[in-house]
Amino acid sequence: MNKRKKVVLAFGTYDLFHPGHEYFLREAKQLGDCLVVIVARDTNVQKIKGRAPYDLEQDRLAHVVSFPFVDEAMLGYEDFAKHLQVLEDIEPDIICLGYDQQATLPDGPWRVVRLDPYKSDQYKSSLLRPE
Repeated sequence: MNKRKKVVLAFGTYDLFHPGHEYFLREAKQLGDCLVVIVARDTNVQKIKGRAPYDLEQDRLAHVVSFPFVDEAMLGYEDFAKHLQVLEDIEPDIICLGYDQQATLPDGPWRVVRLDPYKSDQYKSSLLRPE
């Protein structure tokens, strides 16, 4: 009998990819067998945060894809109204949120886990962002 792999889903901006992001993704991977990461689109970051990300979406995606604990990574939907469609597409067992993510998720068969920060006084994109 083949047992289904436990899928962990993480999503975020991953701007100025730094040790805090690395910690988050490493911890998320430990919760399951397969870590899938959704990287927010530039236009959606602008809508959510009120400013454009420092790094372009393709560069942010490239950083996430190259991180060894990530099994699969992709850009989210461009249409923000469809941003929760990824839950149906991926069917995660666990959804990982960062300590500072403001996400409203519908009830579903998944478990939501909020991970602790890693040196948030040093490694936070808003602190590292050159102005």
